[in-house]
Amino acid sequence: MVKIAVYGKGGIGKSTTVSNVSAALAEMGYKVMQIGCDPKADSTVSLHGREHMPTVLELVRKYKNDFTLEDMTARGYAGVICVEAGGPTPGLGCAGRGIIAALEKLSEKGAYDVYKPDVVIYDVLGDVVCGGFSMPMRGGYADQVFVITSGENMAIHAAANIAMAIEGFKGRGYAQLGGVILNRRNVKDEEAKVKELADDIGSEVIACLDRSDTVQDAEEIGKTVIEAFPESGMAEQYRTLAKKLMEVCGVM
Repeated sequence: MVKIAVYGKGGIGKSTTVSNVSAALAEMGYKVMQIGCDPKADSTVSLHGREHMPTVLELVRKYKNDFTLEDMTARGYAGVICVEAGGPTPGLGCAGRGIIAALEKLSEKGAYDVYKPDVVIYDVLGDVVCGGFSMPMRGGYADQVFVITSGENMAIHAAANIAMAIEGFKGRGYAQLGGVILNRRNVKDEEAKVKELADDIGSEVIACLDRSDTVQDAEEIGKTVIEAFPESGMAEQYRTLAKKLMEVCGVM
């Protein structure tokens, strides 16, 4: 089982990228599980198309432990298994602790044994990497971490912090940094800035995604680019990225 965590600054296009990668991998014949680790609980919406799916923490708050594994999941495009960790009641509790509770509940309910996914992708908010937000990096969860950034200063700063956290966890059996993904915002000297970041953190830029209206067009109809515009250039970019992630993880 390949286990990947994708981190990046909020609003960088992380969930869009992860969902399209999940869809691409599912089309390639892999059994994919995508786990949204963001309190907004919107990581998988373009895959399953529901207005709302129960988050793990909502189920825990409402039913304690009296709910099933199927209550926690939804089947999305091409059979992708969708999970949303969710977050605490606004103003109460810690979002990081919520991620810990949600991932522990998935293990407790036997999600990985029941669904037997070939690929598990954790979509993690990465403005800070502490407490529960580092949970997907820990032993038993992800094996490789990929960081999404643009050439914008705040996105690069967040990516550097994520890389610093990964370096700090080295030796504890945590995930390794698999590479940097540039999601273009067409800012000045963007590729040079992101390459410099990758060099500074001892990594490499493994993919560059174009800024494209196709992505927004797909989101307007609540679908991934892979599903909505399968013949588009952007769909091909996501398929290429999916193959690259598997290659870095030693599968292809």
